[in-house]
Amino acid sequence: MVAVIKTSRSINSILNYNENKVKEGVAECISAVNYPLELEKLNFTHKLNRFLKLSSLNENAKRNSVHISLNFDSSENHPKEKLIAIADTYMEKIGFGKQPYLVYQHHDAGHPHCHIVTNNIQRDGKRIDLHLIGVKKSEPARKEIEELFGLVKAEGREQKEDFSLKPIIVGRVQYGKAESRKAINSVLNKVLYDYKYSSLPELNAILNLYNVHADRGTEESRVFKNKGLLYKILDQNSKPIGVPIKASEFYSRPTLKFLEEKFRVNETKKQYCKIHVRNALRQAFFDERITSVDRLSERLKDEAIHTILRKSSEGKLYGITFIDFKTQSVVNGSSLGKESSAKGIQESCAMNILAIEKKYQKSNSEVLENFQNIESQESVKENLADILLRGEKINDYVSKQFKLKKKKRLHKGI
Repeated sequence: MVAVIKTSRSINSILNYNENKVKEGVAECISAVNYPLELEKLNFTHKLNRFLKLSSLNENAKRNSVHISLNFDSSENHPKEKLIAIADTYMEKIGFGKQPYLVYQHHDAGHPHCHIVTNNIQRDGKRIDLHLIGVKKSEPARKEIEELFGLVKAEGREQKEDFSLKPIIVGRVQYGKAESRKAINSVLNKVLYDYKYSSLPELNAILNLYNVHADRGTEESRVFKNKGLLYKILDQNSKPIGVPIKASEFYSRPTLKFLEEKFRVNETKKQYCKIHVRNALRQAFFDERITSVDRLSERLKDEAIHTILRKSSEGKLYGITFIDFKTQSVVNGSSLGKESSAKGIQESCAMNILAIEKKYQKSNSEVLENFQNIESQESVKENLADILLRGEKINDYVSKQFKLKKKKRLHKGI
């Protein structure tokens, strides 16, 4: 079992991510722990408000949301009851047993897994410390659970079960440093049989990562007219070097006819894999900071998805291809829908830019309004101070008792 813990400041986006998968029919909420109502009676608002109420008890916490995925070996097929028991045991051992949490079983990847949604703000307002939780608590819990439930152990697993974005074992072919045919053949044996691609450009999207290219030649060439296929080695600038090798000269005979059959079979297999890429794109755009295709590419690396941008000679983006190393598939953006095409993604980036600008303008207007309010308050204070401190008007009237008695003047002759 492999446990992956991610933290966030937005419980809403995490919950939406899982609930949207439920709507699409590729996930199911199988457990709701420490909720006042039974799972069947909970709607989206009930689920969200339980987390928001706890989050409001500690507004100083920068990250109050936790998203955990428990990933199992592809050979394991656990029933819901066992997944719930594993999730409950795991949450108890990492210190989240008394927290409200939701467990979702997902069916959108090549391996069984479930997601857990929770937060780290306790009922007394104190937060559960997340620093080094993976090393200190998650790893010991994982090992205990593997023994307790008889799971396939994470140690010693092959690279294909490692969910990080890494190149395949064969490495990149470098012309002149190995016998060309042998080097190309090692790449083909890995890519042709392990990955799902449904066209020659999609196949080349993977092969090019390892300096190999499958080429039919120009439409006027004899190779193209005879439905032949050549394999070439590419240099660091993606330019062909050396002598091309015919497909028929390889032992596995990866000819065009062979590939066309793979295209047909893989097209059906890829439908299941497309869901993972589509959901990863939607999840990425929950973050308004994704304002460019380059930023999107960086974000998708966290989901083990490599992005290939197809640009014209003028530098204009006209197509996007995604290589999903988790499901080992190649997906053209336009095949996922308009919003995932090159144009759709650029529009989504533009929408995020507009949203940030609006927030900035709103923030500036609020600052200006606050400044004006402060000025108004200062004016009132000055007026009040002026009233309290101004000099009193002197009246001629003096009280009788304070008047000095005048001496009677004696006039001569009286």
